[in-house]
Amino acid sequence: MKTRITELLGCEYPIIQGGMAWVAEHTLASAVSNAGGIGLIAGGSAPIDYLRDQIRKCKEKTDKPFGVNIMLMSPNAADLAQLCIDEKVAVVTTGAGNPAAYIPAWKEAGIKVIPVIPSVALAKRMERAGADAVVAEGTESGGHIGENTTMCLVPQVVDALEIPVIAAGGIADGRGMAASFMLGAEGVQIGTRFLASEECQIHPTFKELVVKAKDTDSVVTGRYTGHPCRNIKTKFSKKLANGEKDGSLTPDEFEKLTLGSLRKAVQDGNLDEGSFLCGAIAGMINDVKPCAEIVKEIMDQAEKLLGK
Repeated sequence: MKTRITELLGCEYPIIQGGMAWVAEHTLASAVSNAGGIGLIAGGSAPIDYLRDQIRKCKEKTDKPFGVNIMLMSPNAADLAQLCIDEKVAVVTTGAGNPAAYIPAWKEAGIKVIPVIPSVALAKRMERAGADAVVAEGTESGGHIGENTTMCLVPQVVDALEIPVIAAGGIADGRGMAASFMLGAEGVQIGTRFLASEECQIHPTFKELVVKAKDTDSVVTGRYTGHPCRNIKTKFSKKLANGEKDGSLTPDEFEKLTLGSLRKAVQDGNLDEGSFLCGAIAGMINDVKPCAEIVKEIMDQAEKLLGK
C-alpha cells in the first residue's frame, strides 16, 4: 500500500507507532520500523544524554527510518529539537504546543515534520508553518486528548489541507485503518495496540490491564483542570475522576497526586498511584504479539477491505 506518507517517510507501510511518554523507547521503535512502519522514541522530559543514547541504540537495531516525538511543553524541548538535528533523525512528531519556531531548522536538516493536532484551525497553522503532514488525533486516543472524535476530525482536516493527513485515535486493526483511509487519511498512528506487543517494555501489570480491558474500562481525568487525559479504569484513576468532579480534590491536590504517576504505571505497575494511559480501543485488544505480526495483521486486513 503506497501513499504520500510512505513516499514521504520512506517506509513500507503507512503505520506510525505513537510517541507514548515513558513507553516509546528504542526497543519498541526499532521493532515497528523493522516491521515496515515508522517507530517513534518519546522525548517527554527525559534527559538529553538519555535520549541521545536511545536514538543511537535504535540506529544499532534498525537501518529503517524512525522518529522522535517532542512534547513541546517539556522544559528541554529546545535541546531535544537540536538533538534531532545533530543525530540526523528522519522524522519528528510534536505535541502539546506549536513547533513553528523549530520547523525551519528541522526542514533545513532534512527532517520530516509531523505535528499532532486536535483541530482544523491548528492543522491549518501547521501547514502554513511548513509541516510535511499532520496527525489528526481524535479523543479516543490514550493520554492527553482533545474533544473532537476521530470520525469527525479526520475528514474535516483532510478537506482543509493540501498536505497528507495521518489518522489517530481508536485504531487497532485493519478495519480502523481502512475506515481512516475512507475518511481521506493516508496513514494511521497507532499507540494502544503496541502497548500489547512483545517488544514494548512496560510493566507486565500494564500489559495485563490492556489485554483484559473491556469497552467500558476507559476513564478521562483532568477535564476540570483543563488537561483531559484518557486512562484505563483503576481505583486510582476513578479516585482522580470522582475527586475533581465532586470537588473533594483541589487542582493542587490533583497535581500532587498525579506527579510522576505515569512513570509509576509504566515502570512499577503501581495500581495504587500509577496512571495507566491507554486509548478507548483497548477493549478490542486481547493478546500480546510481536510488532511484526501486529503490523502484518493490520495491513493484510486493511488491504483486503480496501481492495488493494
